Amino acid sequence: MEFKHKPVLLDECIENLNIKPDGIYVDGTLGGGGHSYEILKRLSKKGKLIGIDRDKEALSAAKEHLKEFDNLYIVHDNHANILNILKNLEISGVDGILLDLGVSSYQLDEKSRGFSYMQDSTLDMRMNREDKLSAYDVVNKYSEEKLERIFFDYGEEKYSKNIAKNICKFRENKDIVTTFELVDIIKASMPKKALNEKQHPAKRVFQAIRIEVNEEITKLKQAVEDSIMSLNNEGRLAIITFHSLEDKIVKHTYEEMEGRCTCPKDFPVCVCNYKSYGKIINKKPIISSDKELEENARARSAKLRVFERKI
Repeated sequence: MEFKHKPVLLDECIENLNIKPDGIYVDGTLGGGGHSYEILKRLSKKGKLIGIDRDKEALSAAKEHLKEFDNLYIVHDNHANILNILKNLEISGVDGILLDLGVSSYQLDEKSRGFSYMQDSTLDMRMNREDKLSAYDVVNKYSEEKLERIFFDYGEEKYSKNIAKNICKFRENKDIVTTFELVDIIKASMPKKALNEKQHPAKRVFQAIRIEVNEEITKLKQAVEDSIMSLNNEGRLAIITFHSLEDKIVKHTYEEMEGRCTCPKDFPVCVCNYKSYGKIINKKPIISSDKELEENARARSAKLRVFERKI
């Protein structure tokens, strides 16, 4: 299957990155290369783009899609390791970083990847197929209590307790191997009214398992901090989130890195010695336009937040 991924909030990302022709930029979630293509178009021969992705199939597709550019450097890694990646490339600072934290259309639509509750496949959900932990491991080896917590925390699933209980009961007789086996258990754990909701009943649990498998939440705060510290003066970090918990982490980390004086208002001078690493560009997240939503329904939950480094 051809790797396809329609870039979300494309114009908004390009505008907010303030691209300098001779600058160095990072696309930390390269995917199919949609965002990167527009960045590279704006760079001169002296400019550079480092494209990072943990999915080798994405990197192969991006390499083909972006073959006209000779100032692209592709790295198979996790953007959470950005400090080491830049160190290995002997780059001391960059002028902009983009992170699109969504799952690609390819990963959702490619049956063998096991991300989708709409197609029957083996449980997998690994963005990097070289990682050891898969969805199969989470579903079949985690305790009932841990499953319940993951479904509730990462999926905001209100029937998490019952779903976790029924998963453990099912696997007493056999392992849960396929996505449809898991979907059937989820459906059987819900009241009829929940099955008639507009949203697919398995969506929240599948999202929670995917987040757990790929450590999307646990490494996010450090990744945001490290990305900000990798920026040159006036360099910008643009992050697109698709989940309320991700967005909350990005928002709060931005606020911490911006820094605020905690001294009482009547103090004549600041004595708290707060440290600021820059400023938040948009206090409210940028969301997709009606036009974009008409063309790409998967953009409906996307939120873009931008931070500018000050040294």
